[in-house]
Amino acid sequence: MCGIVGAVAQRDITPILIEGLKRLEYRGYDSCGVALHVDGTLQRSRSTSRVADLQAQVEKAHLQGFTGIAHTRWATHGAPASHNAHPHFSRERIALVHNGIIENHDELRAELTAAGYRFESQTDTEVIAHLVDHLYTGDLFETVQQAVKRLQGAYAIAVFCRDEPHRVVGARQGSPLIVGVGKGENFLASDAMALAGTTDQIIYLEEGDVVDLQLQRYWIVDANGQDVKREVRTVLAHTGAAELGPYRHYMQKEIFEQPRAIGDTLEGVTAIMPELFGDQAYKVFKQIDSVLILACGTSYYAGLTAKYWIESLAHIPVNVEIASEYRYRDSVPNPNALVVTISQSGETADTLAALKHARSMDMVNSLTICNVSTSAMVRECMLSYITRAGVEVGVASTKAFTTQLAALFLLTLSLAQVRGHLSEEQEADYVKQMRHLPSAISAVLALEPQIIAWAEEFARKENALFLGRGLHYPIALEGALKLKEISYIHAEAYPAGELKHGPLALVTNEMPVVTVAPKDTLIEKLKSNMQEVRARGGQLYVFADADSKITPSEGVHVIRLPEHYGKLSPILHVVPLQLLAYHTALARGTDVDKPRNLAKSVTVE
Repeated sequence: MCGIVGAVAQRDITPILIEGLKRLEYRGYDSCGVALHVDGTLQRSRSTSRVADLQAQVEKAHLQGFTGIAHTRWATHGAPASHNAHPHFSRERIALVHNGIIENHDELRAELTAAGYRFESQTDTEVIAHLVDHLYTGDLFETVQQAVKRLQGAYAIAVFCRDEPHRVVGARQGSPLIVGVGKGENFLASDAMALAGTTDQIIYLEEGDVVDLQLQRYWIVDANGQDVKREVRTVLAHTGAAELGPYRHYMQKEIFEQPRAIGDTLEGVTAIMPELFGDQAYKVFKQIDSVLILACGTSYYAGLTAKYWIESLAHIPVNVEIASEYRYRDSVPNPNALVVTISQSGETADTLAALKHARSMDMVNSLTICNVSTSAMVRECMLSYITRAGVEVGVASTKAFTTQLAALFLLTLSLAQVRGHLSEEQEADYVKQMRHLPSAISAVLALEPQIIAWAEEFARKENALFLGRGLHYPIALEGALKLKEISYIHAEAYPAGELKHGPLALVTNEMPVVTVAPKDTLIEKLKSNMQEVRARGGQLYVFADADSKITPSEGVHVIRLPEHYGKLSPILHVVPLQLLAYHTALARGTDVDKPRNLAKSVTVE
C-alpha cells in the first residue's frame, strides 16, 4: 500500500526518490508523484500510471533538487486521479505526502474551508497539508508537532516547506515510517527497502514520534514533545527480487522460488526445539492453555490450516480470528492464551491493531510469524519466527503463504513436544519430511504444462467453486482467493460436505468445480461429494494424490500430484492452485502482478 520516500541532501535527490518509489512498487498503487524544492519554489510531477511514467515526466521537465518527497498512492479517499495523487501542496508553501486514513478529515476540511483554504482533491491528505500551512509559525518542526495533535486516525507523513530549504519533517501514528541516516544527508521512507543502496543505517520511529531531518543532524521527539533517542540499526534490505530473469511475471517467479524459500525458512532445523521461536518460548509454551491466531487474507488461511495441525498434534484448542473483526467485537479474553499473529509484511494495520487490542486485555503471550525481521509486528511480539521467503513483489501471495505454513507446522511440533505429545520417532520423521519439502514442491511444479491446459478452459468462465475437506478446506479457500484476485473470475470455496446445504444450487455444466483430493481419511467422503457435483452436470477438476484411485472420466478431469505427504500435504496441494490462477489470469490478459484495486502491504484499516 502507499509508499513514502523523502530526502535532504547536498546532491540532486531526484534519482533517489524515483528509485525508492520503484522499490516500493511491490506494495501496489494507482498513482505516484514527486515534489522538490527548486530555487525557492515547490515543483512537482504526478502520474496515474507507473513510476516509469513519472520518471519520464521528471526527466522531461528537468526536475532536480536537494530537498524533496515522493509517494505511491493506493486510493482510499478520492478516485485514482492526478488531482488526488500525492504530494499535495498548500498555498505553494507546504508539500506533504501521507500514508493512512484521517478519521476527522471532514471536520478539519470544514474548519479550513471557513479559514479560506481551497481544496483541489477529495483526499484526507490535503486536509493535513492545509492544516500545517494554517498553523505554520516559521518553524516547520514545531508546526507539525502541533498539527498532528489535531489528527485522529492513522498516519505517516513527510512534509517540507518552501521557506525552509534542506529540511524535511516526518511523523507517524499507526503507520510505519523510518529514518535513513547518511553522511551529510538524511532520509525518510515507509520501508527500509526504499533506501537500499542509499543507506543501511535505519531508525524505526515509534508511535507518536515526530522527526526533523536536516543535512548534518536529525531530532526526534515523542508524542509528548520530549527529546528521545531511537536506536540506529544496520539493515541490509533485500533487493534480489528486482530481476524477473526467465519469468514473465513476478508471481510466476515467486511460485517457482518456493522450493528455495521453504528450504531457507527451515535452514538449520535439524531438531524440534521451542528456542527456535525465542529464548522465552519453552516457558510460554508450557504455561498456555489455548492459541488465538490473528491474521488477514491469505495469512488468515494459513492460520486456519494451523488450527487443524495444532489441535491434532499438540491437542491445544485454537481459535482463528480475522484481525479486522476481532478488534471490534466483544470477546472473552484469556490471559493464558498464546496470541499468534501472521503477516507477510509485519506492518498489516488490522493485525497490528488486533494484537494491541489483545494485549490491552492482558493477553501478553504473543508470537508472530513474519517475513520481515525489522517489522513492527516482530518488535511488538514477545516471540517470533522469521520466514525467509525474500521479497514478494506480486500482490497475490504465494511463497509468503507456503513459508508461513512451514513455520506454523514447526510451531505445531514445538507445542506438541513441550506438552509431551511428540515422540522422538515422530520428531525425526517430521523433520525428515520437512527437509524433503523443497524436492517435493519441485516435483509438483513440473505439473505446470497440464495445469496450463486447464487454465485455457477456466479463462472462458466467470464463476468457479473450490472444494476441500478437513485440513485441505483452507487450501481450497486460498485457491479461490488466488483465482479471484488476479483473473477476476468469481470464485468461492466450501467444505465439500456443505455442498448440499446451498452451493449445489449453483452447479451447472458451466460451473468448474476444483477439488483438492489428497489420499487421507476423508477421501471416501470427498468422493461422495464429487458424485453430487457430477449428478448436477458440474465439471470436476481434481488435484489428486497418485494413489487416491480417482480416475478421469466424462466431466472429471484429474491431475495427480507425485506423492501423498500426510500432514504436510496442504503445502504441496496449494502450489497447483497457484499455477492454475496464474495461467488463467495470463490467458485472460489481466495485470497479474498488480491486480486492480488491490495493494500488497495493507497498512490502513
